[in-house]
Amino acid sequence: MAVLHICRMNEEFTTLLGQSTSLLEIAAMLTGILGVWLTVKHSVWCFPIGIVNVLLYAWLFFSPSVRLYADTLLQCIYVVLLVYGWMQWNKKDNTEEEFSPEKLTIKEWKNCILLFVAGSVTLGYFFMKFTDAALPWLDSALTSASVIGQWMVAKKKIENWGLWMLANAIYIPLFYIKHLPLTSLLYCIFFWMAISGYMEWKKLMRTVS
Repeated sequence: MAVLHICRMNEEFTTLLGQSTSLLEIAAMLTGILGVWLTVKHSVWCFPIGIVNVLLYAWLFFSPSVRLYADTLLQCIYVVLLVYGWMQWNKKDNTEEEFSPEKLTIKEWKNCILLFVAGSVTLGYFFMKFTDAALPWLDSALTSASVIGQWMVAKKKIENWGLWMLANAIYIPLFYIKHLPLTSLLYCIFFWMAISGYMEWKKLMRTVS
């Protein structure tokens, strides 16, 4: 029954910017905005809201009209990372007053770069060779960057915001091309929220130090 309701939500609901959209995309957009805003405000509620958001987008990206399979996989990985982040932030010593962002170490930078290259090449080849995915290489690179960015959020690494700015700037035209106008608009909002998030966390770093 729940699956049937989600299928109906993915039917055309209205048009925006000359393109059709659906209730599913609207719901995904709203939960996405709320989730990122809660992250900027370093609220632990960003994680349960985020889980709802990525499940909605997993369904949307897998639909025949979109076929962004790497992004579908990304949403599933997000569920695991969001649960992990939720557990990390809920530790007793992680009270709101003690929230302290950190910078990546040199070793962490190197590991992130290696993971990005390996993930992009592996996923890109797989989706190009074995599926009918749209834009497999670009989608795979963005997916790899996004997984790393979500890990950075879970570990409270301030560099996550810079990575999100870059990824969101590329996602904006990608989603518009794939006829997801609300999602494209959402990533415009994400871009500016990433700037706000960086400034907010930077201020916290100065306060702690």
